Amino acid sequence: MTSVAGAPSNEAPADSSPAAAECKSARTGSLGLKRLGARSLVREHPPHRKAVVTTSTGTRPTLAAWRLAVFAVFAINGLAMATWFARTPAVRDALDVRTDEFGILIMGMAGGSIVGLLASSHVIARIGSRTTILVALLTSLGALAAMGLGAATLQSFAVTFIGLAVFGAASGLTDVAMNVEGAGVEQAQGRSIMPWFHASWSLGTITGAGIAAGVSALDIGVDAHTAVMAIVLGIAALVVVRYLPKNRALPGLDDDGDGPARTTFGERMAIWREPRTLLIGLIVLGMAFAEGSANDWLALAIVDDRGADEATGALAFTLFAVAMTAGRIGGVWVLDRFGRVPVLRASALLAFAGLALLITVDNPIAAGIGIVAWGLGASLGFPVGMSAAADDPAKAAARVSAVATVGYFAFLVGPPLIGFLGEAVGLLTAFWIVLVLIGVAFVATPAAREVGAAAGSERVAAH
Repeated sequence: MTSVAGAPSNEAPADSSPAAAECKSARTGSLGLKRLGARSLVREHPPHRKAVVTTSTGTRPTLAAWRLAVFAVFAINGLAMATWFARTPAVRDALDVRTDEFGILIMGMAGGSIVGLLASSHVIARIGSRTTILVALLTSLGALAAMGLGAATLQSFAVTFIGLAVFGAASGLTDVAMNVEGAGVEQAQGRSIMPWFHASWSLGTITGAGIAAGVSALDIGVDAHTAVMAIVLGIAALVVVRYLPKNRALPGLDDDGDGPARTTFGERMAIWREPRTLLIGLIVLGMAFAEGSANDWLALAIVDDRGADEATGALAFTLFAVAMTAGRIGGVWVLDRFGRVPVLRASALLAFAGLALLITVDNPIAAGIGIVAWGLGASLGFPVGMSAAADDPAKAAARVSAVATVGYFAFLVGPPLIGFLGEAVGLLTAFWIVLVLIGVAFVATPAAREVGAAAGSERVAAH
């Protein structure tokens, strides 16, 4: 088996064997710590077996190829989600519904997402994260096109509701599977780079929001917009998924190719009784609620509560997405320097201050500053929670799935609640509930403290 053609010769293959891990550790200068992590990852292998990472083409990808493929999956998912987020005013107008009725529509997406999230770890354990990503991505893109058709062409609340429900379920599966792949890359590389993967998702949302703002300004319908995006992103997904490895990204999940023994249903469910898992879940809950509320309601809040036009609403969401992306790109170096807990505390305070400014001050400049602070502050909670969940390699897959489920539950169930409250008191006033959950996340931040080999890696990076 050969490496992917054209890959840099100095990049280590995504191989979980002890020998490969020791070679990589020698280059990084932290041999002892990385050797410990490598042994933990391959502990379940019989001595005569070697964990091999293969693509669907039968070649062994380098770590760089795997990492780039995961970046691309996050970006595709972000593009699809932003296509929906940024066109919510147009969908609402096409269906001619009130804010609380639109909240019911979003509830369909949330309900589908809950089903996908709860089933995610078991689906991934059954068919593998790579297959889950491929099938779920293609399904979500088809549902996105159906949603646009139902809203703009058929003007059918029922068709739009069903399309969003399927979109939510497929997106939930994709979200967990791609975070499992991202945690697997982190374990192989020996550094917390999950914020960069989520930055790729944010870059996707920026691109998607920019496209949405452009087509909205050109008065292009939601049906044509979503159909074209579904086709383009579907082709990209078919290409990218070929470079995800066959073997398990983390111990305990995936059932195709070599890797540690798959965990049982009971073992995966037992993760939900662990206090640290639940506390990390609270961190992700609050920060994902903050992000999800902006994704679904920020554009509408600017239009309805501040009297702006639709293009300005889309621009406000784009500003938030840019701030999220900047926070995630710079967050890796900040985490290396200061560690998880101080960074998460500062992030929660910044998000709280920015959102409070947006709610209380009716001024365009203050709104822009508040949106940027809100985006920067909310940027690291979710990805750092994923990294914290993966600290123990033996339980990483199940913990990542559990924490991702909690996060996406808030990410998708919280916005309908904001919608119902917004109909009664206004969307900006309803955002006060987001501030409460950001405070909960702030209190729970000590649970993300580095443990085991991850703590040693953070100390090495800090020096």
